[in-house]
Amino acid sequence: METPIVDFVKGYNKNDMTRFHMPGHKGHVFFGCEPFDITEIKGADVLRGGDGIIHDSQKNAAVLFGSGASFYSTEGSTLCIKAMLAILKIAHGACADGVRPYLLAARNVHRSMMDACALLDLDLCFLQSQAGTNICSSLVCAETLEETLCSCNTLPLGVYVTSPDYLGQMADLATLSRVARKWGVPLLVDNAHGAYLHFLEQKLHPMDFGAAMCCDSAHKTLPVLTGAAYLHIHKDYLAQFAPYAEQALSLFSSTSPSYLLLQSLDLCNVYLAGEYQEKLKELTKIVQDLKEELRRRGICVRDSEPLKIVIDTAENGYSGVEIAEEMREYGIECEYADRQYVVLMVSAENEQRDWDRLFCWAENTRMVHLKKEALLVSMVWNEKTEQVVSVREAVLAKSEWVPARESIGRVCAAGTISCPPAIPIAVSGERITEEMAELFLQFGMEQICVIKE
Repeated sequence: METPIVDFVKGYNKNDMTRFHMPGHKGHVFFGCEPFDITEIKGADVLRGGDGIIHDSQKNAAVLFGSGASFYSTEGSTLCIKAMLAILKIAHGACADGVRPYLLAARNVHRSMMDACALLDLDLCFLQSQAGTNICSSLVCAETLEETLCSCNTLPLGVYVTSPDYLGQMADLATLSRVARKWGVPLLVDNAHGAYLHFLEQKLHPMDFGAAMCCDSAHKTLPVLTGAAYLHIHKDYLAQFAPYAEQALSLFSSTSPSYLLLQSLDLCNVYLAGEYQEKLKELTKIVQDLKEELRRRGICVRDSEPLKIVIDTAENGYSGVEIAEEMREYGIECEYADRQYVVLMVSAENEQRDWDRLFCWAENTRMVHLKKEALLVSMVWNEKTEQVVSVREAVLAKSEWVPARESIGRVCAAGTISCPPAIPIAVSGERITEEMAELFLQFGMEQICVIKE
């Protein structure tokens, strides 16, 4: 596996050229990475619409992930999500008079998807989940998708799901994909947390299950720099969507891509083609054994994707925020904590010291030694919400900030979102309910942006 981007930058540094080009540091060391931080100079290709070293590196990534085409993002999955929706809209073309383009989606969408709907003027219709909707999880079954599509007067531009989600829950993408294909509707997947899934012994990546497009945040589970991501298009949808990919990515991305991130993605190709699959095989066994050991000690660990450890602290009588603070005393920083859960994200770069610290915490945690009655935690709200105006109208409307409890009955303007998990409690344009207001407060959001009356 070649590394064309890395090789070019190393060669450029070796030639010791005078840099009468951006960036302004001119390769002089301030942090340490500056000599490798270049711009789109001669020979360095361009990120959007290039045919040189970046193009070659992206082709390598497509081979590794088994996609029809893969495109790099230096602005995370946020850019890829916006691009996926733009590709859909461009490929679909103009709608009939009076018919507004819309998407069917599971409720737990990331805020970047809401932003894309505002920018592209797309409506949303949320699918009923299999169980009560948690802000982080909203699993949709194939039967629900089939029934919903059957009842549609006009088919959606696409079906959109998040899998894996922040709590490690995974949708049944194989059956969802089959239903979507039957109706001629593309399945889009926010796979930001699952870039590694194609490299398991049993491949679980959206491209392996027939999704039309998906995004992967490479930086979440692979050894690359923050902000590096992939947009993948399935080989069966290549002719339909690939011609618009560069156009859609350019619509939302900066014209100054980070070559540090591009080199990180380029070098990751070598890693994925080499030792990674064996390391991942060993890691998944370690994590599974660790989950079982935590359960044996009386700690409630929920079933989840292979590289997440989801601890339901409320079952042991404690809030996740409280236990996350306890973990810091043992040198452990979690990915996410709320009133009910602590979520640990694992990668092949974790080492024995990390497992030792986790075991030390497990031996001493108050969750076991001072176990209390389970907390009654409600992070579920009624899925039957009222969309008063479109997402775009709401985001661009005159607005004001009001206390959370005073927002009940008002229409949500710009999304008020806790990050993580960056999932809207109220979607822009929805009427805010009492349940939503309670969730705002649970996530520490005391002021809410609503449309001025």
